[in-house]
Amino acid sequence: MMGKIPKPGKSFAGCVRYNVQKKDAEILYADGVRADQVNHTIADFNMQRKLNPDLGNAVGHIALSWSPNDAGKLNNDLMINIANEYLYKMKILDTQVLMVRHKDRDHPHLHIVYNRVNNQGQTISDKFQWKLNIKVAKALTLKHDMYLSKGKEQVNRQQLKGIDKVKYELYDAIKIASQKVNNMDELQQQLQKQGIGMLYKYKSGSREIQGVSFGKDDYKFKGSEIDRSLSYGKLSHSIEQRAIQQQEQKLRQRQFVGQLRGAVRSYHQGEAMSKGPTFHRDNNSILSILLEPQFSVQVSTDEDAYRRKKRKKGKGPGHDQDYRISR
Repeated sequence: MMGKIPKPGKSFAGCVRYNVQKKDAEILYADGVRADQVNHTIADFNMQRKLNPDLGNAVGHIALSWSPNDAGKLNNDLMINIANEYLYKMKILDTQVLMVRHKDRDHPHLHIVYNRVNNQGQTISDKFQWKLNIKVAKALTLKHDMYLSKGKEQVNRQQLKGIDKVKYELYDAIKIASQKVNNMDELQQQLQKQGIGMLYKYKSGSREIQGVSFGKDDYKFKGSEIDRSLSYGKLSHSIEQRAIQQQEQKLRQRQFVGQLRGAVRSYHQGEAMSKGPTFHRDNNSILSILLEPQFSVQVSTDEDAYRRKKRKKGKGPGHDQDYRISR
């Protein structure tokens, strides 16, 4: 399950009409508002918002989505129960709520419209709501044994908006850039070229780095808030290990080239010092690879022609020497 929270809006009329009047929309639940007519629903929301006229953005809107893999087990009643659990854990309580299910996507999803002015005229805070949303959505997914995505790679980026869109843009950019650098300073330089800020958090009174945060436009997140793999410890370790592996790979390549050159040099030296190759065959050596059938080489010398000529004269095959290198 995944929750998407756009910024609070000003117009209940626009939000309610969008959700209720969409093709195949189905009102699942209404608390504190009439659901018989769209105009009645809008009027009820607007009546309560007057209890707190100073709150301009009183329209709360959340979309809850499930994986297509959960479609078979999700009925309306279960969606309502999970949505109410979600609202409770998000501390959206004692207020007007409307739940509408849409069927315009392959995955099951519903929209929640709620009044940020509660029944006592107090404001329902949206501070750090996006952060709590992640924890609550994951907890409810596990509780109800719903499908848990294996990673951010499977998320449809085109459907994201607002803070979720920025967060995934940061995730993608950092992941790609981290594969091209050898240290965190180089990562910072690469991200700056893309308009992404990177800021360290230091231990009080020292230069010891404790964390890292990333920012784009008006948004700023700790690395671990974007993804656990982007905490300072895990990200720096990942970059360091990849740099070490690259160095080791380059060293192995240089060693291989050196061994190959040595094997070829030994071959030519042996050819010059003997009548035929008498190399020791080590199945694990570079030279043994060169002696495989696919690397067989015909060595032609003037002495070959001379011996073949003698064999034709009846000297016998015992005097012939085969210079083919083969297994």
